[in-house]
Amino acid sequence: MQVNSRRIRLYNSMSKRMYYMTLTFLLGLVTFAGCETLQAQETPVKTTRASAPSSTSVQLTLFADDFFRPLLLTHAGDNSGRLFIVEQTGKIWIMKDGARLDAPFLDVSDLIAEGASGPKVNEGGLLGLAFHPEYPSNGSFFINYTDRSPGHGNTIIERLQVSADNPDRALVDSRQLILHVEQPTQNHNGGHLAFGHDGYLYIAMGDGGTRKDLLGAGQNRQLLLGSILRIDVDSATPYAIPPDNPFVEESAALDEIWSYGLRNPWRFSFDRSTGDMYLGDVGSRAWEEVNFQLAASLGGENYGWNYWEGNDNFSGEEAPNYVSPFFVYGHNHGCAVNGGYVYRGEKIVDLQAVYLFGDFCSARIWASWRDSADKKWRVIEFIKKEGIRITSFGEDEAGELYVLDYGGKIYRFDPASD
Repeated sequence: MQVNSRRIRLYNSMSKRMYYMTLTFLLGLVTFAGCETLQAQETPVKTTRASAPSSTSVQLTLFADDFFRPLLLTHAGDNSGRLFIVEQTGKIWIMKDGARLDAPFLDVSDLIAEGASGPKVNEGGLLGLAFHPEYPSNGSFFINYTDRSPGHGNTIIERLQVSADNPDRALVDSRQLILHVEQPTQNHNGGHLAFGHDGYLYIAMGDGGTRKDLLGAGQNRQLLLGSILRIDVDSATPYAIPPDNPFVEESAALDEIWSYGLRNPWRFSFDRSTGDMYLGDVGSRAWEEVNFQLAASLGGENYGWNYWEGNDNFSGEEAPNYVSPFFVYGHNHGCAVNGGYVYRGEKIVDLQAVYLFGDFCSARIWASWRDSADKKWRVIEFIKKEGIRITSFGEDEAGELYVLDYGGKIYRFDPASD
C-alpha cells in the first residue's frame, strides 16, 4: 500500500476542528437582525420525535431519467440551486432548473477502471464527490475513483478546480493527487467523501474485498482499508493530519484513521443541523447494519468487522472499543445497505429529524429516529419502491432528499398529493 508520507500533526495553537465547532456554536446561538442587533435563535434543532412519520405523507416523484448508473447526487453549497449527479463510469452531470446541461461538468471516463462500464454490477468506478466548504470562493472539489491499475483498480482521491470562466465546467487538467491506496481486489472500495462540520475531509474505505476479510483489514489499524479516514486538505500539500485524530500518538495505527472495523461503508452523511454522522455498512453472509456517531465524538470507534457482523460475533473474537450498530436487518429484507440522510428540508414537515436509508436489492426504504421519551432508536419500514435498485440517496441545498436508481432514474421525496 502506498500512503502519502507528509504528515503534519500540529499547525497552529488552536485546532481547526475547535475553530469550526466554535463557529458552528456561535452561528447556532445568534441570527443577524437588521444591521445593529443580534438575537437568540428561537427555534431549537429537532433531534428527537414523539411519534413515527407516516408513509402516507410522502411520495417518491420521478425527478430525472436517462442517467447511466448514477451513484451520487449532491450540491456545491454555492446557492446556485444546481444538482451534481455522479455516474459510475466517470461523468458528473449538472441539473439546473430541472434540466440536465448538454455537457458534463467533469468527464474522467478514461481514468476509470474498465469494469465500471461492463455488463455486470461492479463496485469500481467514480464513487465519490465532495465540494470544499469554501467552494464559492476557492472553486475546489474532490473525487474518489478506482483507476485502471492492472488486475483491479486502486483508490484515487484527487482535488480539482472549476473553470474560472465557466462555473458549469471543471478543469480536468487541474487534477492533484491527494491519496493513493492500493486495492487487493476489485470490490469493497467504499468510495464516499464528505466534509464534516469541523472542515475536515472524511473518506470511506472498504476492507479491500473477499467475503470474510481475509486480510483482516477491518481490525488492522496499520492499513487504511476498512476505515473512515479524516484529513486536513487545507494546511499542507497534499494534506495534513488533524492533530486531534484519535491515533496520532499510537505507533501501531495510521494517523489518518478516524474510525475502523468496517466492511464496505457505502454512504455516510452528516446531519446538516447537528453534525452527527450516520453510516451504512454492507454486510457479509447475514446482516446489513447502520451506525451512528455523535458530532462530539473524539473518534476511535471500532464498528466491529470482521469480529462482528451486525450484532453477531462473526469470528468469535472480541473487538476493543466496539460500538454496535443502532439497526441491523437480515438478508431476507435485502442484500446491500445504502446509507442516507437526516431530513432537514421544509416541504415535508412530518419527516423532520428522520434518518432515511435503503437497500440495493429490495428497494426498501427505512425511516429511523430517536424517541423523545427514552432517546432510544425507533426504525420502521417506510417505503418500498418496486422496480428500482437503490444506489444512493442525495441531498440538495435546501435539505430536500432524493433516491437514485441504478437503472438511471432519480426520484425526489415530496409531500403526498391529495
